Amino acid sequence: MVTFKLPLSVLLLFLQLNIFLCSAEVLYIPVTKDTTTLQYITEVGQRTPLVPIKLLVHLGGRSLLVDCDKGYKSSTYKSAVCNSTQCSFAKSHACGDCIFKSQLQPGCNNNTCYIWGENPLINSFHDRAEIAEDVLTIGSTPGVHVTWSRFIFTCLLDQDMMRLLANGVTGIAGFGRKSPISLPNQLALDPRFTRKFGICLSSSTRSGGVIFIGSGPYNIYNPKKIDISKDLVYTKLIANKRGGFVASEEYYIQVSSIRVAGKDVPLNKTLLSINKKNGVGGTRISTATPFTILHTSIYDAFKTAFIKALPNNVTLVDPPIKQFGVCFSSKNIKSTNTGPDLPVIDVVLHKPSAFWRIYGTNSVVQVNKDVMCLAFVGQDQTWEPSIVIGGHQMEENLLVFDLPGKNIGFSSSLKLQQTSCSKYDNTTLG
Repeated sequence: MVTFKLPLSVLLLFLQLNIFLCSAEVLYIPVTKDTTTLQYITEVGQRTPLVPIKLLVHLGGRSLLVDCDKGYKSSTYKSAVCNSTQCSFAKSHACGDCIFKSQLQPGCNNNTCYIWGENPLINSFHDRAEIAEDVLTIGSTPGVHVTWSRFIFTCLLDQDMMRLLANGVTGIAGFGRKSPISLPNQLALDPRFTRKFGICLSSSTRSGGVIFIGSGPYNIYNPKKIDISKDLVYTKLIANKRGGFVASEEYYIQVSSIRVAGKDVPLNKTLLSINKKNGVGGTRISTATPFTILHTSIYDAFKTAFIKALPNNVTLVDPPIKQFGVCFSSKNIKSTNTGPDLPVIDVVLHKPSAFWRIYGTNSVVQVNKDVMCLAFVGQDQTWEPSIVIGGHQMEENLLVFDLPGKNIGFSSSLKLQQTSCSKYDNTTLG
């Protein structure tokens, strides 16, 4: 007989689960798009009694971070004790006592430990995000529904850190690469799931998309069932050992060039690689950025190439929204199953034959009845990634993040298959 001895920390975490051994499944996490802010929001149940909480989806987040300053009440809340298994597992950087409040409460306890909390919308960090445990329920049809009795998360008492979050949102759902307590890494402790997830964002504010947790299949309907994780273009995730007081949890990829209508855009290629000394440059993927951001020199060349590739009967107009640098009349632009009939954009990955193709539905945004704008933003990225791929470009595409394999897979527009990210639940489709 073979006996397996698990480390105490791993065993304790396994015992949090309702089921210890079961077959591989997929967890479906619904994601909606906020009308006003264009932020991508998910909802989970937490605490005892259960309370629904809305969270900003943040690919580079370290944990499930919750605002505990607005009446967090739960009979099952438990802060981690200094030097405990939970503190060690979460890679706490410090221990301490409550200094913010006159009385102890969730987020402010004695002899507890902390990790860094962050809000990507304001690019701000806080060093006293209290590590804690509480009940969590997550998942929806047609996948499984999971309840954890002791899910590790972080509890923060700082209203300033919640600035710019959409109305009703009280925390951040972190999907970071390496943090043991990010959602994909912690959920993968359940043997039904793996450290692999797929993001399928809906372009609609009326019908939501989904995040798949697990190895697949990732099924969408049209009305027939389609596994949209088939036939993806894969590229390696790039490590960015960016300096500073907080290690990066973000997802970087190698982009070698950009093509517009099949022609290479003349770019300063040095900007496309991560500077090994300071970690700037390269390409990051972000669900907290609504539109793809390009370094000004990349944007200028890209904008020129796109304008040159537009049909001759398309007229440029002054941008009605300052955010966008190129706008044009939509009167003479035909509609196709992948959106406006405009020059295709190829984000070329590690080799010329590996590229992510962006069609009109993801390359432009209709700002009013008669005007479209190129949905890319140029700004000074001197101390930031040269390219930050934003949510609009990801909508109605599947991106699969394979953490053990250290790679990411891209589909192209699901509109090519006459379906969308909102059609993941066949129990609600008419």
